[in-house]
Amino acid sequence: MPAIVYPNQTRFALRSGATCLTTPAGAVLLNPPRSQKLNGLSAAQLEALKALNLAPATISQLASPTGESDVGTLMNHLAMGGWLAVTVRENGKEFYSMLPVGQPPARPALSSAQSAVLSKFVVMHRDSAGFVLEHPLAWCDVRIHDLRLLVLLDEPAANDTGLPTTVTSQFIEDLKWCGMLVTPGAEDDRFETCSWSAADLWFHRHSTLGERTVTWENFGPTKWAKGRFSQPRARRSDYPGEPTALPVPDLATKRIQDPTLTAVLEDRISTRTFDDAHPITIQQLAELLYRTARTRSTQRLGDGDELLSRPYPSGGSLYELELYPVVRNVAGLEPGMYHYDSFDHVLRPVAAADSKAAAALLKPASATLTGGAEPQVLVVMAARSGRMMWTYEQIAYATILKNVGVLMQTIYLVATAMGLGVCAQGFADAAAFIAATGVDELQECSVGSIVVGSCVSD
Repeated sequence: MPAIVYPNQTRFALRSGATCLTTPAGAVLLNPPRSQKLNGLSAAQLEALKALNLAPATISQLASPTGESDVGTLMNHLAMGGWLAVTVRENGKEFYSMLPVGQPPARPALSSAQSAVLSKFVVMHRDSAGFVLEHPLAWCDVRIHDLRLLVLLDEPAANDTGLPTTVTSQFIEDLKWCGMLVTPGAEDDRFETCSWSAADLWFHRHSTLGERTVTWENFGPTKWAKGRFSQPRARRSDYPGEPTALPVPDLATKRIQDPTLTAVLEDRISTRTFDDAHPITIQQLAELLYRTARTRSTQRLGDGDELLSRPYPSGGSLYELELYPVVRNVAGLEPGMYHYDSFDHVLRPVAAADSKAAAALLKPASATLTGGAEPQVLVVMAARSGRMMWTYEQIAYATILKNVGVLMQTIYLVATAMGLGVCAQGFADAAAFIAATGVDELQECSVGSIVVGSCVSD
C-alpha cells in the first residue's frame, strides 16, 4: 500500500465529528458508529494525538525533530483509515483539503503516466466556506482553496498552472484515490454507471442516511429556519378573480355506496382513452377534489407553526402541495387553468384557456394519451416548497416527491371508486407553470401532474 507523501506544511486534523481518547496504554478513535483502537503507540505519537484533539497541526507542530518519523507514520496510518482531514499547504498557502465522509479504499499505486478524466458524477458547488468537489460515492469531499487547481480537472496533465509540482501531482493522485478522476471510458461500459445521472445520484445520497450523513444534526426535521425566518403560511394567498363555488359531496352516502377498498385497488388502472362526447362534470371534479385534497382542519401550535389535515398523509402534516386543474372539457365549467382553494372548496381562475402557458401545460400530457388526444382535465401538482424547507434539512425536496406519489395514489383510488379515468404523468412543463401563475419558482413550483376524465363506456 503506497504511503502518503504530502508537503511538509500539510496540516492534519481529526475528521468532522471524530474525537480521540488517550490513555497511557494507547488511544481510541471515535466517530459514531465507528471506532478504532490504537495500541503500541510511542510517547511522541500519544502526544500528537492529544494535540490533534485541540487543533489542526502539521507534523512538525505535533512532534519534536526526533519524533517526527513516528508521528509521520501515525498520520499516514490515520489518513489511510479516513480519520483525518488533510489540508495540503506549501509556503504558508492552502491549496486543497480532503474531508472524509466515509472509509477510503486502499490507495492505488502511483500512476502519473496513466491518463485520467473527471468522473461524470463529480459536482462542484460553492458553500459558505468556498468551493467543494463532491462525488456521491466518494469517501471524501475535496475543498478547493486555490482555484488554479481547477485547470487540472479538465486537463490533469496540465503543467502551466503556476502551482508547485509537488502540489499538483499530489492533487491528481488524491483525486484518483477518492474516485473523482477515472480511467477514460471506465464509466461508459457498465449499465449501472451509464444509467445514473450526476444529479440523480447526488440527490439520492444527500437525501438519505449513510456514510455521508450519520447523525440528525443537520438532517431531517431540524426546523433550522426557526427564529431566523417566518414559517410560510399554511394557506397561500388567493388568486384574483371571481371564484367558482363547488358542490360538496355527501360523504355519509359515499361510505355506504362506494365499492370496497379491495375492489378499488384491484380495478385501478391508468386510463389513456377518454370519452370527450360525455366529459367529466363539474360535480364529479368537485367531488374528486373534495375527497382527495380539501383541508379538513388547521392546527396552530404555540410556537407559531401551522399544521393541516387533508385526506392524504403528508410529511410533518405540513401539506405543501397545491392543485391546479387545467380544464379543457368539463361539463358545467369554463375552460381555463384554476387553482383549487382547499380551504374554501372553490376554484379560482389563474390563466385563460387560450393562453400559451395553459396550452404548454396540456401538450406533454398528450404524449401519454391514445392518439395524442388532449386531456379533459390535467391536475397540476405544485409545491410551496418553503412549507417543507422551513422544517426539513436535506430531505425536503425528497419528501415533497414522496408526497406527490401519495397524492397521486389517493386520486387514483378515489377516481376509480367514482368510475372516472386517471393517468399519472411522469413529466410536466415546469416553465409553463411559472408562466401561467407568475409565481417565484423558489417559492412554488410544479412537481407532478395527473390526467382526469370520463371513461369510455364498454
